[in-house]
Amino acid sequence: MPKYVIERDIPGAGNLSAEELGAISRKSCSVVSKLGPQIQWVESFVTPDKIYCIYIAPNEQLVLEHARQGGFPANRISEVRSVIDPTTGEG
Repeated sequence: MPKYVIERDIPGAGNLSAEELGAISRKSCSVVSKLGPQIQWVESFVTPDKIYCIYIAPNEQLVLEHARQGGFPANRISEVRSVIDPTTGEG
């Protein structure tokens, strides 16, 4: 199943409190639950003004529907084509 990186422009994201991040997490999980097992939230990275989320879904439209139902921005959705790490260049 395809994996996506979702870039969410959220000014001040890095200053969100643990409680605010918890509320975002609960909302996202609630929407994922409603949409069914074909979409999975893997993890997210919070930076000063953006949140980058990793999702597994059958298509970009379902990722957009998650954003719409959750009230989250989805400013850029990029399908992951390959994953590399430090071991990729070994032997």
